[in-house]
Amino acid sequence: MAFASAFIDPVLMAPTPLQILWFLLIGLLIAGYFILDGFDLGSGALYPFIAKTEHEKALVRRSVGPFWDGNEVWLLTGGGALFAAFAPAYATSFSGFYLAIMLVLFGLIARAISVEFRSIGKDLPRFFDAAFFIGSALPALLFGVALGNVIQGLPLDAMGDYAGLPLIGLLRPFPLACGLLGLSIMLLQGACWQALKQPIGSELRDRAAKLRGPLTIIALALFVVSTALYFLICQPQLGLDLQNVLRYLGVVVVLVGVIAAYAFKKKDLASFISVNLIPVGLIVLSAASLFPYLIPSLGPGPSITVASAGGSDLALTAMTIIACIGVPLVLVYHVIIYRTFRGRLKDEDLT
Repeated sequence: MAFASAFIDPVLMAPTPLQILWFLLIGLLIAGYFILDGFDLGSGALYPFIAKTEHEKALVRRSVGPFWDGNEVWLLTGGGALFAAFAPAYATSFSGFYLAIMLVLFGLIARAISVEFRSIGKDLPRFFDAAFFIGSALPALLFGVALGNVIQGLPLDAMGDYAGLPLIGLLRPFPLACGLLGLSIMLLQGACWQALKQPIGSELRDRAAKLRGPLTIIALALFVVSTALYFLICQPQLGLDLQNVLRYLGVVVVLVGVIAAYAFKKKDLASFISVNLIPVGLIVLSAASLFPYLIPSLGPGPSITVASAGGSDLALTAMTIIACIGVPLVLVYHVIIYRTFRGRLKDEDLT
């Protein structure tokens, strides 16, 4: 990539097949988290705007209550996989994003506490409602900001540590646009989920359904802005090689998801499925734009690549065996939990 080429050896080490496999698997885990926890975070961020009465607030909380903790497993697994497979990249990202990561963790903790405590008691309702909103909206925004910073590149020193200003140095135009894009997509996922789960004919369901069209247009506009900033700042080299073909494929999947979501905005299940194509396309686009880098450097130190940060084949082989056992078990859990709590909510579900 043009913005990183001045700071690295032009002859990159070739990554091994297992390193490439784990680069792809981590992308898959991130996409899984974006899809599954996206509607949770989006529902929480929409909470004060679509739920007006105590009954409606309880329905929104109930719609995410059985799912949010299982959905977060994908985030924990992705972080653990990054630590085990690409430890230098994990260390650099934590050194650069330390304050932002702490804000995300505090937000996720606040969301968990608010969902559990608001449902079982009447104490401090406004406090827990605010915690549910902030604990959902803040991570939804910061995840996109973090990904945008990684794609644009970070100032790294010779030891691979972040050399910029804490937190403030991450608030650049392209990452901010990515953060707003991620937030808008999760809001759209939340609106589609609420329209799918709430009772037909309820005002809560109707409010959520009406937001699907405007949020789709906002997400498309922010995708265009983010793409324009990417070309302006990062100056990627385009062509017809496999990496660029995957980039184009990612853009196509995003656009198909946006168009389908708008076309099916009056159909609850179809719109929810369509919306979840958007994060898949974004992760494909991001991975294709990054490879073979994990964290491109803006200087003075070298970039961190898949090959330079990747673990040994022995370690990655052991991880692959563990993943082949663990991931199917997680998928079975999700099938059971989503099947158990399928269908629209009813008043008796709150008792």
